[in-house]
Amino acid sequence: MKFLFRPLRAEWLAPLVAVLFVLFFNLPFWRRMLDILGPLDGHGVRMLLQSFFLVVAFFTLFLQLLIWPKVGKVILSALFLISAGISYFMAQYGVMVDVNMVRNAIQTDGAEVRDLITLKMLLTVLLLGGLPTLWLWKTPLLFRTPLRELGVRVVAFLVSAGVLVGVAMIGYQDFASLFRNNRELRYVLNPSNYIGAMQSYIQRVTEKPAVLQRVGEDAVRQTAAGSGKPHVLVLVVGETARADHFSLNGYTRPTNPELSKVAGLINYPNTWSCGTETAISLPCMFSSHPREKFDAEEAKHRENLLDILQRVGIGISWRDNNSGCKEVCNRVPTELLYDRKDPKYCNSEECFDEIMLDGLPEKLKTAQKDMVIVLHQKGSHGPAYYKRYPAQFERFQPVCRTSELQKCTREQIVNGFDNTILYTDYFLSRVIATLQGAPALSSSMIYLSDHGESLGENNMYLHGTPYLIAPDEQKHIPMLAWFSPQWQQGRALDQACLQAASKQRYTQDNLFHSVLGLMQVQTALYEKPLDMFAACRRPAP
Repeated sequence: MKFLFRPLRAEWLAPLVAVLFVLFFNLPFWRRMLDILGPLDGHGVRMLLQSFFLVVAFFTLFLQLLIWPKVGKVILSALFLISAGISYFMAQYGVMVDVNMVRNAIQTDGAEVRDLITLKMLLTVLLLGGLPTLWLWKTPLLFRTPLRELGVRVVAFLVSAGVLVGVAMIGYQDFASLFRNNRELRYVLNPSNYIGAMQSYIQRVTEKPAVLQRVGEDAVRQTAAGSGKPHVLVLVVGETARADHFSLNGYTRPTNPELSKVAGLINYPNTWSCGTETAISLPCMFSSHPREKFDAEEAKHRENLLDILQRVGIGISWRDNNSGCKEVCNRVPTELLYDRKDPKYCNSEECFDEIMLDGLPEKLKTAQKDMVIVLHQKGSHGPAYYKRYPAQFERFQPVCRTSELQKCTREQIVNGFDNTILYTDYFLSRVIATLQGAPALSSSMIYLSDHGESLGENNMYLHGTPYLIAPDEQKHIPMLAWFSPQWQQGRALDQACLQAASKQRYTQDNLFHSVLGLMQVQTALYEKPLDMFAACRRPAP
């Protein structure tokens, strides 16, 4: 065994570690390559070999810059351990790593982290990352005098660059086509994927000014119409719900038994998200910018829909049972309910969404002015779907009871997910019932999920895939609306028109303008064509 720990020159460590990364830390990358190339023929084998040498040369070039006395082993150890964790998540859930995935990971709360930490993950990090780290620290690295070491390293760098350029030129046409048509490859190449994503994230975070950008300062209320009762809109922001798993949208399982009984409920079956993760979709849906112009870092320092509503005198309340509001609720009254430990709604790990209804009837009874109340669900957040609902909602069985989804059959995964939809159905029906129990108000509810979820289709799980290549399962979301008779009368809404218009295509871009219209707020930011309800408001006599 002593030969494994023989002294090694630093310039030879770089290609050795590069080969180690390519062979053992990049199984998802090679799996994706095989999927792209299809049945291997002579051309496919040549492409695999050329890709191997290209990536090894690229990593070697990069590592030559890192391996220096005192810091080289520390940096490589961190790369081994982090890359092992990244490799696990890519292989386990089919995720891809880009700047938005990094943002999502940084903003993940403790409960979500606990769901993701499994014995398999720890063993993967320990073996895949720990063993090479142990080897590295037991292997003496030989360095020359500073000037000679620098000279040798320059030569090694140039050789690596030459190999990289040579391989790239030999297969230029093939590589150009491969990477142009399969941009997702860069999101599964470990460790360059997360290093590049971290660099982009840090750059975005640090380059934006911290001065709050005010928007909609021209906003004013229209003259209130109707009975004079306070108008209260409850906006339920769902989590990870898929449109195609709502029986209201034609799903064969009865996942919406309660909502299907609600008179006047309006279902929007063709609605699409702004992003594939909460850190993007949540601030985006409240932004005046459409998805194409939205920037998550800018949004942190830019007012949103809630700021405008509050400025014109509408009461705002944000009640959260998720991992926070992603900067959206920073300037409005907020209640974080997920760590209350109330035994009526919570267990030792988390609280169920019904906790957001605790105290809501009293809040409605004391409402003296128009209000918008936001309820941010835990919803269907994975991978531990079985934790998201009380036991009585486990109607679809058997259920996957681990975060290691690949240990379960797809039926078990879908059963757990569908039970979360069943609980959301119950939760939303209770929201509507609570509003119906406050006849002194003119009330309404809008529900929409932040994004969808992959449940094993094409070996993909969870969400967060870069938007341009994300499957529809992560972008096609459920959306519902309900208006009390008082609201319909006071806001002159035509129910038949609303039902007819519900089949059109909508996105989260519509929310900003639709809520402004419902709450009768006038501002130059308002775009009537994006108001889902504008065409169904009868003109005043």
